[in-house]
Amino acid sequence: METKAISFGRTMAVPIVQELAKNPLTSVPPRYVHHDQDPPIISLKSSSPQVPIIDMQRLLSQDFMDSELQKLDQACREWGFFQLINHEVSSRLVEKVKLESEEFFKLPIEEKNKCRQKEGDLEGYGNVFVMSEDQKLHWSDRLYITTSPPHLRKPHLIPNLLPTFRETLEAYSAELKNVGVKILKLMGKKLRLDDNEMALLLEGRQAMGFNYYPPCPQPELVIGFPPHSDFSGLTILLEIMSNGTYRSIEHRATVNSLKERISIATFCSPKMDGEICPAPSLVTPETPAMFRRISVVDYIKGLFSQKIDGKSYIHSMRIQNEPGMKSN
Repeated sequence: METKAISFGRTMAVPIVQELAKNPLTSVPPRYVHHDQDPPIISLKSSSPQVPIIDMQRLLSQDFMDSELQKLDQACREWGFFQLINHEVSSRLVEKVKLESEEFFKLPIEEKNKCRQKEGDLEGYGNVFVMSEDQKLHWSDRLYITTSPPHLRKPHLIPNLLPTFRETLEAYSAELKNVGVKILKLMGKKLRLDDNEMALLLEGRQAMGFNYYPPCPQPELVIGFPPHSDFSGLTILLEIMSNGTYRSIEHRATVNSLKERISIATFCSPKMDGEICPAPSLVTPETPAMFRRISVVDYIKGLFSQKIDGKSYIHSMRIQNEPGMKSN
């Protein structure tokens, strides 16, 4: 049983970008310049593929569940992401969490530093995935907090938030947890996973990340957050558990020169005392396991022990990468 907070890795302390951006900059400091990044693709064509839209009300309706579940399944197989509408989280609460997160980043640095990452820990206010002194940095700051279960929370984080932010965070994370559980159950139903296989994802850890991207004088030279696939239950881990049937999409965050950006992410991760592997019910002689077995803790520690690099970490989980195995 999980009884205490876990440290998943460490990151080197780096300057807070928001403080750096307060100075009148005409150029970007060299350590933030990424010459090798691809420019963002912006299409104005009406014929461009549209992000799948999934209706939560239809998913929970006896009359429309089958057709909407088919759309969800197709989105997970072909796209790896979708937009969820009618999700039962009130727009008032959504706007409130946006406002409270903005207010957090407006606080004096002395106040924000009460939530600063501690030595050897990734959670808190700062940055992540910084492994060396010569590594290129992201043009962003992050507040990363475990919200559930309560015994995994770090004692210096949520209690140091302003009371209004703390209350909003509690309400919002609970609502998102509820939505995440419902979606995972429906995905499991479509994949025909049994209850024990789904319990790994449904009874695990939840965390939230608040990302702040300051305006940048040369946005084409920096990256808010590099290309990556999230490691939580609704992304990479579902790709592993579905034995490659569902995809985890690679994505990134860009910045601009005119205004700040804030993004809010919720991560639903598996039970810390569990193991990650393709669901046994999906492994057959015709569809052998594509990914190796690993404990949840070792998986997450391995992820946070390296520089972020697209989907390289999930590729390292593939069985054909094991010594002595041939690639298909």
